[in-house]
Amino acid sequence: MRHVAVNTGGGDAPGLNAVIRAVSLAAIHRGWRVTGIRNGYQGLEQGAEGLVPLDRDAVAGITHLGGTILGANNHGYPFTKADGLGGFSDESGAVAERFRRLGFDALIALGGDGSLGIARDLFVRHQIPVVGVPKTIDNDVAGTELSFGFESAVAVATDALDRLHPTAKSHDRVIVVELMGRNAGWIALNAGVAGTADVILIPEIPFRIESVCEKIQERERTGRHFSIVVVAEGARPIGHSQITREDGVGAKIGRLGGIAREVAMDIERETGKDTRELVLGHLQRGGQPVASDRLLSLRLGVAAVRAVEEGKFGTMVALRCGHIDTVSLEEGAHTRHVPLDCDLIATARDLGICLGD
Repeated sequence: MRHVAVNTGGGDAPGLNAVIRAVSLAAIHRGWRVTGIRNGYQGLEQGAEGLVPLDRDAVAGITHLGGTILGANNHGYPFTKADGLGGFSDESGAVAERFRRLGFDALIALGGDGSLGIARDLFVRHQIPVVGVPKTIDNDVAGTELSFGFESAVAVATDALDRLHPTAKSHDRVIVVELMGRNAGWIALNAGVAGTADVILIPEIPFRIESVCEKIQERERTGRHFSIVVVAEGARPIGHSQITREDGVGAKIGRLGGIAREVAMDIERETGKDTRELVLGHLQRGGQPVASDRLLSLRLGVAAVRAVEEGKFGTMVALRCGHIDTVSLEEGAHTRHVPLDCDLIATARDLGICLGD
């Protein structure tokens, strides 16, 4: 009998529970045991309290639930600890030893490029038998055409844009909407096109605020006295760095955010238009997964168990040409950006959407 561990690293995303259910049921179908590790890898340090037996009852009725029943952790690389001398010590060997001591035969790691990088390190440096599953609303995991959670986030963002159009039109306003995505513009581009935005700003295309204002003024001249501007949190003006949030004392911290406010102030100053900003934030990550994300999650979870059965460790299950395949974890540990020659960018341009360049 095999004993498979599963964990959910990084931020939460719609579909995580569906993958956990798929992994559990597919493993149980093979006569295996499944145990969940709480909060990424932290559960390995917490004894019995950090582990969750995943039998049929434990995963019943969770496919449609948002979040993760195992908890998540996105506070950076979990295998380093301060050494008291201003540096850090590597704790990955101790983590690998605890994993083995608990009797696990394999690990199925659900995460984005950062979490999959940790899984890769465990496989390469400590020979932990691991299979990755790409999870992120940002859709920025290399090696797969789609990550579960993405389409749910796009649906939430598109619905928000639909709701903003009538209020922007009623008040002749410009509304700047900041969407998640880190260093990739997949959410902003997809939701912006689907939600008929007038301007879409993504990290892959550094923008000129002059181009944005020209688009708004062009709409003004043709009798359209409102505009919707979608901006990805990682977007930046040409020649400038990305905007990060400020804490209570005004010091910059590492989390992206604040670009919508900067863009809104620039638009109001340059055009004189009443301009408001909205940060959609974690609403994009919460709530139930849409049907397509549920299906993808279930397919990936079962495929991960098959990969364990076939001994395909050091790999990630991925959607390729409509089919589930495996690729190396090394490939999955990198960021997938929006290609500048992709069809959706061409579609946006032909629809008259300004991309800021």
